[in-house]
Amino acid sequence: MPPESSGRAVIVGASLAGARTAQALRRGGWTGPITMIGAEPHPPYDRPPLSKGILLGRADRAGIALLSAEQCAGLGIELRLGRPAVGLDPVARHVALGDGTRVGYDALVVATGSAPRVLPETVADGPRTGVHVLRTLDDALALRESLSAGARVVVVGGGFIGAEIASSCRALDLDVSIVEADRVLMGRGLGTRLGAAAAVRHSAHGVRVLLGRRVARLHGQDRLTAVELDDGTELPADVAVVGIGSRPATGWLEGAGLTLDDGVVCDETLAAAGVEDVYAVGDVARWRARRYGTTLRTEHWTGAGEQAAAVAATLCGTRTEYDPVPYVWSDQFGAKLQIFGRVRPADEVVVLDGDPESDRFIAVAGGEGRLQGVVALNAVKAAIRLRRSLSEGASWPSVIDDLRS
Repeated sequence: MPPESSGRAVIVGASLAGARTAQALRRGGWTGPITMIGAEPHPPYDRPPLSKGILLGRADRAGIALLSAEQCAGLGIELRLGRPAVGLDPVARHVALGDGTRVGYDALVVATGSAPRVLPETVADGPRTGVHVLRTLDDALALRESLSAGARVVVVGGGFIGAEIASSCRALDLDVSIVEADRVLMGRGLGTRLGAAAAVRHSAHGVRVLLGRRVARLHGQDRLTAVELDDGTELPADVAVVGIGSRPATGWLEGAGLTLDDGVVCDETLAAAGVEDVYAVGDVARWRARRYGTTLRTEHWTGAGEQAAAVAATLCGTRTEYDPVPYVWSDQFGAKLQIFGRVRPADEVVVLDGDPESDRFIAVAGGEGRLQGVVALNAVKAAIRLRRSLSEGASWPSVIDDLRS
């Protein structure tokens, strides 16, 4: 049974998932105190603009705010910012903070997100000035400051974040290279065929794409001067942005009794396994997805908001299972890329319209007898129509038959 809605709710993590949870709790009738704890000093803000609007100088701190300090005060949400959580005691029901204080709770929502992976020490043992990651607002502002006219940029990692950074840097008319260990770009989200087409599109927009390559070392004394690859190629560089994935921020939960396995393992209501009255939302949550018969962890903006709404509903007395069609989008070179569902390596991919190497196409992916995913670039309306079939669990043969009839 969830705790009484007059109890104290504590949300650890002051980004999208945490902010949306707090708002949904108030809308759902939670009357007790709500405390939101954030490791960063900033009130909750939106992260997608970091790799786009912020880097391009088209957005500022105020423009990406999700909840201001004044709005939090109006909702009765206590903000404790710049104080990371360092431990959890589920028996005593308190969260330990880095400043030595403890915050008691009746209901706890873990929304600590993920942290960027970094280069191995053997590679990163070199210049620090000019080497960046992009996860926080401060990261984005520091990177933007380094992108002066004529800067040569090497993006390490060809996932979604790396592809977006490369797109933004080309919009600034900078020399840009992407170094990706896989043979395709964004392969985790697009699969092999569409990921290969994404590499062609990036090349067409002036990005130097180096696939199947890893970084061996960074050159420079005080400042970065070049990035050396594992085949001996040296790329002159003033800026390197490392975007080689992320890992869920669960270190502070070690030893607290939760089940941790690439995230906080949860049931279908996002209740954490192993403890009572603890839930997880956002990048850090790995939940039991009935739709796929397995556990999933996603790093999707839409999912974070939907998870927040589901957990808030459960805490306010209406048990709610979370079982969505995953959805992610990315803005690159003025085009909107959308993925509904998932595209797995072994899935069959059929292009319905357009050309994946151009700036407009729509494709479907299927396997195990079911429609598994829909991928669209600048084809929003067509994607929405196919999303309905995906949500209804349409069979792959029937989808193909319908499309060919």
